[in-house]
Amino acid sequence: MSTAPDRKESDNLSFGFPVFLASESVVFLSFFVTYTLLRLNAPQWFPPGVRGLDLPRAAVNTVILLSSSAVIVLAERALHRGQLNLFRRLWLLTATLGIIFLCGQVAEWRAMPFGLDAGTAGATFYLLTGFHGLHVLTGVGLILYFYRRSLRPHNFDGGHSGVGAAALFWHFVDGIWVILFLLLYLWPIR
Repeated sequence: MSTAPDRKESDNLSFGFPVFLASESVVFLSFFVTYTLLRLNAPQWFPPGVRGLDLPRAAVNTVILLSSSAVIVLAERALHRGQLNLFRRLWLLTATLGIIFLCGQVAEWRAMPFGLDAGTAGATFYLLTGFHGLHVLTGVGLILYFYRRSLRPHNFDGGHSGVGAAALFWHFVDGIWVILFLLLYLWPIR
């Protein structure tokens, strides 16, 4: 029995998934615009005594997340060439990098000199990074789901559209982080 997706399932995925990503983009865009307007109109953004966020830690986290995007591309290429074992190793490495990123976020939150209750700066920082972190966690879950599926014999013989969708979601999450990094960490301090 073939486990390849039938044509209708593939068509639904190729239509529905971009619509889903577009709706997620609108949500993030509304957060970015709100953050920008709030920050532009604030006489002082950070709480007293806080000059900025932990740029070095965020930069390392950014490199980790962006590296995971390169790794997932290599994993997809390996799968398309029929190198299932290499695909599995690279796919797991992507998930591992995502988990490391999340651990870095938690460490940053724990070391943060202000909390969620620190006015608009605290509320928006934790909302934006938390919502993004939820997406990273979802992406890690998708990656692990497809890894588990890859362990079943002949499961990817006929097609891998779900793997491509998971990889696209991962790239989306990475792209959102680049925007967050620019907005949250590199915006000039006043």
